[in-house]
Amino acid sequence: MNRILSETASAYKYCEGVTKNHAKSFYFAAKFLPKEKQKPIYALYALCRHVDDEVDETEISNVKDAVKAVEKWRFQLDEVYLNAKKNQLRITNYELREERNSQLTTDNSQLVLLAWQDLLKTYKIPQNLPLELMHGVLMDTHVKRYETFDELYVYCYRVASTVGLMSSEIFGYSDEKTLKYAEALGIAMQLTNILRDIGEDATIGRIYLPQEDLRRFNVSEDQIFARETSENLIELIKFQIERAKNYYQKAEKGIALLEKDSRFTVLLALRLYSKILDQIEKQNYNVFAGRAHTNFQKKVFSIPKVWLEARGL
Repeated sequence: MNRILSETASAYKYCEGVTKNHAKSFYFAAKFLPKEKQKPIYALYALCRHVDDEVDETEISNVKDAVKAVEKWRFQLDEVYLNAKKNQLRITNYELREERNSQLTTDNSQLVLLAWQDLLKTYKIPQNLPLELMHGVLMDTHVKRYETFDELYVYCYRVASTVGLMSSEIFGYSDEKTLKYAEALGIAMQLTNILRDIGEDATIGRIYLPQEDLRRFNVSEDQIFARETSENLIELIKFQIERAKNYYQKAEKGIALLEKDSRFTVLLALRLYSKILDQIEKQNYNVFAGRAHTNFQKKVFSIPKVWLEARGL
């Protein structure tokens, strides 16, 4: 029993390290959760990060390898859920120990799965959600353009809203409609990612902005690939920022429905992430000038105001 407890503690510690290194704003906000909620949140993020990282790495060489990698994760996740139902702690290593295509996906993948198996004892995260996320991550292997916002919404839901829905089971909530607000927050955050990363995505031939919007504002793909700012592109960026802000506003309505000890963390995460949009505006909408982000000082300065807001919910 002591060995099992030690391995589980190591698993959660590893997941915390992944979160700290790869999602600084998320980690900063999560530190204000009760200890018992921090650990499963870290495990949740670590799984998402592992899958996304491995797909990104394998896609570079072979799309089939990316599909195979996700299938392995699905296989192991099936086992984790089955073992959790049976209250067993065994995790089959499958083939991940033999393949080291990713910095994250080595033997440490077993730590992520062990943490998940433990968190499932307490938090009933529907299995379809991580599977849906995996489906979304795989979309990057074969979808390089989105014709309409409705099509992009599906992608955003799969790679981001699913994370919000899974997190909600850990945060705790009083009403099922909370999940619609969690979905909206995922959409807002992924739209923010897309705006922040327009330049980086262009270097690998990807444009996430809907084609219908490019045509509406008379912005060509060649202009984006050439990293050229224009009045038309600025108007397009303004339009997308407003769209993201509307989803943030919708999402904020659900925070009061969360358990009290989670409200501050979620509101802080929402505020910090939305500040990326503010930074893009401060850069005169030049998304090629540098990656917009929120520095540590701004995060700290945000705490008092957000704390008072959360207490009033």
